[in-house]
Amino acid sequence: MRLTSFAGAIALATSALLLGGCATPVKTDYTAFKASRPRSILVLPPLNHSPDVNATFSMLSQMTHPLAESGYYVMPVSLVSETFKQNGLTEAGDIHAVVPAKLREIFGADAALYVTVSRYGSSYTILKSEAVVSASARLVDLKSGDLLWSGQASASNNEGNNNSGGGLAGLLIQALVHQILNNVTDASHPVAGMTSQRLLRAGVPNGLLHGPRSPLYGQD
Repeated sequence: MRLTSFAGAIALATSALLLGGCATPVKTDYTAFKASRPRSILVLPPLNHSPDVNATFSMLSQMTHPLAESGYYVMPVSLVSETFKQNGLTEAGDIHAVVPAKLREIFGADAALYVTVSRYGSSYTILKSEAVVSASARLVDLKSGDLLWSGQASASNNEGNNNSGGGLAGLLIQALVHQILNNVTDASHPVAGMTSQRLLRAGVPNGLLHGPRSPLYGQD
């Protein structure tokens, strides 16, 4: 009886794995995006759900580059920040709460990018130390308030590091050294740049469409 139950459990598990392996990835619906055709993007200060207070500024300072490279005009971050400050808005949460029509009235941009940082900083285990940055984003039409696109990305400074040539002792020393470096330097900042590129670069699966300043505009 026990053997029969065990065999049945294996069969169910195998079926689940096969079904999971055959699942088709969900594709992004670009209907609203293509209808809106945004030319300019207002990047809002990211919401920070991590314990590191540097997350918002670190991400904000590196998000305009992949958007500009993708063919969009991006409202200057310093000008946007000063405008919000003059209107008494200094917290990301308060800025995200401003209605799209008001943002459109103030800045004249076609769309706004809302970003949330869910993870930013270093973590340490016995055999591994790494800096990880994870974020999600929404692109919203400022004329209609419609959602045009959403995505998420993550990056780590320990990617591809599978070196175990020094055995257990080597792994322990390597993890300790990485932890020290991550603590004495802002190791998460360059990782935030990697996350920004993965999240906001056009031309990747389920990513943003190319903007009107790109030679690839209208081809994706």
